[in-house]
Amino acid sequence: MQNFGGLYDFYADKIYRFIYFRVRHKETVEDLTSQTFFKALENIKTFDSAKGQFSSWLYRIAKNTVIDHYRSQKRHLDIDNFWDLSTEENLEYDVQVKEKIRKVKEHLKNLDREQREIIMMKIWDGLTHREISEILGKSEPSVKMNFSRALGKLRKGEILALILLYFLISQ
Repeated sequence: MQNFGGLYDFYADKIYRFIYFRVRHKETVEDLTSQTFFKALENIKTFDSAKGQFSSWLYRIAKNTVIDHYRSQKRHLDIDNFWDLSTEENLEYDVQVKEKIRKVKEHLKNLDREQREIIMMKIWDGLTHREISEILGKSEPSVKMNFSRALGKLRKGEILALILLYFLISQ
């Protein structure tokens, strides 16, 4: 149990950010982060280091917790769009930033769901290709190829710089 406290201290902010970029509602993010760590603690004995890193296992729990959250919503939500990047209320002070965010969203919609997830995990969450492959249950070469293809699509749309700018604004 004490060891888990150390793991919580190390991963809490990372998991919070991971969930925040997918939910964008402070109280919900706090609840889902707590649920993630509770599920991890309940199932810690099922973690197998031979199958992957602890961080990947924890991120997979967080990802599934977010998906479960959206599935449990009473109103209909398209789960493929759970990656919504921003609420307007946080950026009303800057019309130019809002326009850049709109462009980022518009271009990210051109990617398939898996490519969006890989871009978010790589750029926003700072995960490695290996960690992403373990979270998604894909091979590392497949993740690298999808990331590269997604970047290619974004470069064609000249949007990559805007995505990085959004990332910096969100910090």
